[in-house]
Amino acid sequence: MANPSAPARTRTVLQVLPNLISGGVERGTVDVAHAIVQAGWRALVASAGGPMVRELERAGAEHITLPLNTKNPFAIRKNVETLTALIRAQNVDLVHARSRAPAWSAREAARVAGVPFVTTFHGVYSLGPFGVKKLYNRVMAEGALVIAVSGFIRDHLMQEYGVPAERIRVIHRGVDVDLFDANRVSPTRLIQVTAKWRLQDSAQVVMLPGRLTSWKGHEVLIDAIAELKRRSGGQTDLRCIMVGQDHGRTSHRDHIMSYAAARGADVHIIDDCNDLPAAYMATDVVVSASTRPEAFGRVVAEAQAMGRPVVAPSHGGAPEIIVPGVTGWLFTPSDPVSLADALDRALHLSQDERIRVADAAIARAREHFSKTEMCAKTLSVYDEVLAASPAAS
Repeated sequence: MANPSAPARTRTVLQVLPNLISGGVERGTVDVAHAIVQAGWRALVASAGGPMVRELERAGAEHITLPLNTKNPFAIRKNVETLTALIRAQNVDLVHARSRAPAWSAREAARVAGVPFVTTFHGVYSLGPFGVKKLYNRVMAEGALVIAVSGFIRDHLMQEYGVPAERIRVIHRGVDVDLFDANRVSPTRLIQVTAKWRLQDSAQVVMLPGRLTSWKGHEVLIDAIAELKRRSGGQTDLRCIMVGQDHGRTSHRDHIMSYAAARGADVHIIDDCNDLPAAYMATDVVVSASTRPEAFGRVVAEAQAMGRPVVAPSHGGAPEIIVPGVTGWLFTPSDPVSLADALDRALHLSQDERIRVADAAIARAREHFSKTEMCAKTLSVYDEVLAASPAAS
């Protein structure tokens, strides 16, 4: 029995992930680490490192460099020993795994060290041929509590991995609503983006942010633009900006551009955008066109936070973010005609309608999808797990 008069020891949470280079998982890790520190706890993060380590340390967290980006079974086993020693030496109270390979090491290390283990299920992992990867994926469903980044992922966990609802906590990914705030985008920033992208006042702009991979729906959007052009008899002055990197897959980039040319769509690819909030403000409609369900839909939430009209497919996490006809529009996945219909509606909003959509979208993003909300709910999961841990009694 704990001595009630003894001073409370500072809680220590260890998050593990492959690296801290870029991406939604990494962003969430840094945000939660900052919230842990703000709560007066101690935040540790173990990974193979990367540029975001500096940001993590500026937030007051501590980074431990370990080869957690490996999928080698022998290295994973070695990481168990290293993480067990780390948990004991640093008096870690809880381990939070955010990716499969590190989770295999972290789960066993947490068991040996006798501390609770929590996971975040960030996406729909491939099952591989004949479902051979399902066992490998299952470790992400074996936390004392499992955080699902959307109701869509919660349902996937229950149906595919048999996780009971009482072990799942839905915590939507959080948007930094201070960063993605239209009122904070200065005219200078907006001018810089429009000048760099050579956007003309006469043209309407549709933007699809997302890396240049086949399932992000670039072709679907191009076909939808061609459909709008056909409907207008070729009179549509519509420019499409696709913001995303090809990560060395130049052949797919070339395919997108040649496909756009063949369909008569005015498409430009922007490899690097260092001011995405200003880019959203320079856009008339933001599009997510993924042909596979997105686990959450960060672009959709960011666009809503900026008050932009947004169009997304009616699968994955998008239907949880968009209120159809109020904060945006949904279309039938992979259907360019349905996408064209949604785009046509969004592009022809009156000024009053645009204001109503913007106000509703901003209010919804701030209430349900803010970084602050995500972090508060994550710390509540930590509290819940620690309260139920034998070590707490």
